[in-house]
Amino acid sequence: MNPAAVLTSVAILGGVGLTFGTLIALAHRKLKVWEDPRVDAVTDLLPGVNCGACGFAGCRAFAEAAVGGDMVPAECTVLGRMEVEEVAAFLGVDAGEATKRVARLLCAGGSDVAGPRAHYHGIESCAAAVAVGGGGKACAWGCVGLADCVVACTFDAMVMNGVDLPVVDPDKCTACNDCVEACPLDLFELMPLEQKLIVQCKSLLQGEAATAACSVACDACGRCAVDAAPALIEMRSGLAVIDYTKNELADPSAGARCPTGAIVWVEGAQFAIDAMAPREAFARRPEMAGSEVA
Repeated sequence: MNPAAVLTSVAILGGVGLTFGTLIALAHRKLKVWEDPRVDAVTDLLPGVNCGACGFAGCRAFAEAAVGGDMVPAECTVLGRMEVEEVAAFLGVDAGEATKRVARLLCAGGSDVAGPRAHYHGIESCAAAVAVGGGGKACAWGCVGLADCVVACTFDAMVMNGVDLPVVDPDKCTACNDCVEACPLDLFELMPLEQKLIVQCKSLLQGEAATAACSVACDACGRCAVDAAPALIEMRSGLAVIDYTKNELADPSAGARCPTGAIVWVEGAQFAIDAMAPREAFARRPEMAGSEVA
């Protein structure tokens, strides 16, 4: 082996490494993007669930916005009040206020009022049931009741009640959007808590066709639109639609004459957790009898 050749190779490689190392060091110094060190500290104070309820992709993005003054700590809906105050104290800003939003189910058709057109046997999943036979209910727009939303909820804010409807606990709900994405029929909507007048139906059927499928369906009678404040409610495709930009005009009287109870005034949870209905109830209603779907 030629020692000179070895030394030459080592020298060349060393020179190349030194050159590129120097260039990288200079580039790092010149191109480095400065980041406020408070971002890391605020990120550590946040819950780290990356739920997206604040409108950002994750907790770090929220921390960057909070440090930059674009968000107030209270807009992280997962933090408790003490944690919000801790973040605010660290940043030296006011904790602020955020509009409390909760997931609302636009369907009240539990198994006690909405019968099956087919009995689904398969994977216990709303998405699977909808894919196989449209969900199995007589109302094609109704809650399937197989709890995909409850499974998806990161914060244990939902439980299924005795009539197969998900009950959302407003105190635990962070408006993270998981249930909205999990529902194959798009029945969930994130709504400010002060929006208390809710149409719990998305059926596009009208009159007797709607109530034959579900006894609490909107039957397009239009009474709510007449009784509500002007332009607060309008009928679209046979369904009552509330203009929430006029929410200050809403009151319980709008739904007082609703013959089916499809439009309701909600304070707190929408449905009772202990609501029960025997599944045999529909055996006594021939028009609700369903066929088998595997």
